[in-house]
Amino acid sequence: MCVDPVSSTSRLTQPVVIFGGFLITQEAYRPLADWIDQTAGAAVRIVPASKLDWLATSWGFGWRLLLDRVDAAVRELQSHSPTGRVTLIGHSSGGVMLRPYLADQTFLGRRYNGAARCNRLITLGSPHQALRATPLRARVDREFPGCPEADRVDYVAVAGRLDPLGANASNFSRRSAARSYRQIMGDPDLQGDGLVPLPSALLRDARSIELADTAHGGLFGQSWYGSTDRIERWWSQLGD
Repeated sequence: MCVDPVSSTSRLTQPVVIFGGFLITQEAYRPLADWIDQTAGAAVRIVPASKLDWLATSWGFGWRLLLDRVDAAVRELQSHSPTGRVTLIGHSSGGVMLRPYLADQTFLGRRYNGAARCNRLITLGSPHQALRATPLRARVDREFPGCPEADRVDYVAVAGRLDPLGANASNFSRRSAARSYRQIMGDPDLQGDGLVPLPSALLRDARSIELADTAHGGLFGQSWYGSTDRIERWWSQLGD
């Protein structure tokens, strides 16, 4: 269970806000949240997002709705943080959406300046660079390329390499990976996590962590970024 930060005065690590990916609900991130809570000693919040909420992100108001929830979670946890700061974890589309959240400039009618409250952004399999992207994702990379808040925020991009013929890859991943890589980066022969190719997930100028035999999510393979047998692999490389 994720522990309420108000009643957890002995926490050793700054709190964490987890923002998931497109059409993925909170339950998928419970193992990750519980691992951080129990192993790293940090209070955790998972940003609530229904499938309907995610479908609304085709428009700007949908982004504002979810980023407002991110902001509420960050502000709640910041007040109980031993460092006065919060760590952000964004999976898939969530990692892309957190980039404008950090900026001290207006985006879609909101100015969050999240870098004043968050000093690390960890993205897990996020499609940062893409030849073909939705208009809003493309706008993020156009207006906030690379790591524009690097003087205040530690950007960490985690990318997986999944063998489409390996035991971890799902049948769905075996059928769809090459098509997805072609759609995102124009090359079906790239390596990736079954959905997002490596060149897309490794955000320009960010610290990079590559994970072998790691799928994008449960649909693509049994062991993915948020699986208990994979979390330690990237968390241990974050440093202080």
